[in-house]
Amino acid sequence: MKLKRIGSVAALAIMFAAFLWAFDGVVLTPWVLDLGLTDVPTFVFMLHAVASVFLVYFFVKRRSELKNLNRKDWGAFFLTGLFGGAIGTMAIIAAIIMVYSENLNISVVLLLQKLQPIFAILLAFAMLKERPKKKFYGWVVIALIGSYFLTFGLEQPNLDAGGMLVPAMLAILAAFSFGSSTVFSKKAITKVSHGLGTALRFFMTTGIMLIVIIVISILNGADFETGYDGFQGFSVISWSIIGVFIIIALTTGGTAIFIYYWGLKRVLASRATIFEMVFPVSAVLLEFIVHDQVLSAAQWMGAVIVVGAIWSILRLKREELQSN
Repeated sequence: MKLKRIGSVAALAIMFAAFLWAFDGVVLTPWVLDLGLTDVPTFVFMLHAVASVFLVYFFVKRRSELKNLNRKDWGAFFLTGLFGGAIGTMAIIAAIIMVYSENLNISVVLLLQKLQPIFAILLAFAMLKERPKKKFYGWVVIALIGSYFLTFGLEQPNLDAGGMLVPAMLAILAAFSFGSSTVFSKKAITKVSHGLGTALRFFMTTGIMLIVIIVISILNGADFETGYDGFQGFSVISWSIIGVFIIIALTTGGTAIFIYYWGLKRVLASRATIFEMVFPVSAVLLEFIVHDQVLSAAQWMGAVIVVGAIWSILRLKREELQSN
């Protein structure tokens, strides 16, 4: 009975973490935008810098584990920070800014972000020689078909700047980046604790984003049109914005990751996949409740196809791991 109760709590933990991630995309990110921070590099820097302050504890407590890392491990952490932190987060934040400013449906880009397992498996095949089953490719095609309907419905694709095409491409770039991050961190994370690994990932991204902002500032000073503010982006930072980033760090950021992994260790991986489906469901419901945005019938069909295909791909991967 006790084990069953622990399993139930673990399932709720995974579902709650998935809900928090959806809440971040639909509620907290737009909240920061409403407060005036719309420069993407500044947004991503603040997101990771504030969280890094809280992660210093794990770095100090587990710093002895750093001796376990070699040059390749540090390279893996750098690539994780570059793709999973800098590029992926900038892409999804830029996508949310575009759809929010045009009063489009944020849940569409969040659902497209769920394509990341496809890229993780393909990169694992390319870099780690982990050959997927033949059924995988069929589900990839189905997922891409569903992505089209989710993005455009039955309407003719809108190629204008105010349409869904560019945000959808950015969401897919984010999915690729987050999927890449999974592969890059696979080797290095085994040598350190989860707390130190998370801290290093956030520290790396903070440093990378600082370099990006410096480069943008230099280019802006040389009369290049970068489209971003550089250090000028910090001029809009207020205590209210810092407060929201602290809330993100303590809820939908690092806290959500820790809740998720606590639950993942206590339930079967195949069941965890089902519990994670709370993310897309929550994104759609929150978008309706908060922003009064509803998917069209064709977009609903696309969403169901995408979620079903990704679920099937993950189940194939779990079965493959269990059989090895």
